[in-house]
Amino acid sequence: MSRSNEIWEWIRSIAIAVVLALLIRFFLFEVFIVEGKSMYPTLESYNRLVVDKISYRFNEPGYGDIIVFESHTGRDFIKRVIGVGGDTIEIRAGKVYRNGTLLDEPYLMGQTDYQDYGPAEVPAGCFFLMGDFRENSLDSRDPRVGFISRERIKGRACLVFWPLGEAKVLGDRAAVD
Repeated sequence: MSRSNEIWEWIRSIAIAVVLALLIRFFLFEVFIVEGKSMYPTLESYNRLVVDKISYRFNEPGYGDIIVFESHTGRDFIKRVIGVGGDTIEIRAGKVYRNGTLLDEPYLMGQTDYQDYGPAEVPAGCFFLMGDFRENSLDSRDPRVGFISRERIKGRACLVFWPLGEAKVLGDRAAVD
């Protein structure tokens, strides 16, 4: 093979790799870095995680899913789905109720010092999201965030891969069903 053919083969291979990487990033998976402690203890600040961007093309987000969405400021936030369209959410004495039923939330660390909320009905096509560290979470309880429309959801957090010692698969929906 001549030197020029070898160079063109390298250029072609690199171009194909770049196109495939971009397609994967925009349509299938994306890496996000957690900033802040609003999802503690489930996620820690600076955890790196993989967000599945394809599953919500076929299914709706469900109770307990940890999702990444675009906030009103254009920044990406990560929170847990607590309510879906048609649900009534109420918070009394640090306990969360969905449709009048107290939620079992084993991922919390027993915090109860946050304000009462609602009752409020989640509009159709929207979601009510909360962080796991309720005292330190800007989430759907705050009017600056509010209910999150389906269009603002980027994907479902599915895997923490860094730091290696904290690697884990995410997605225990049963915890809040």
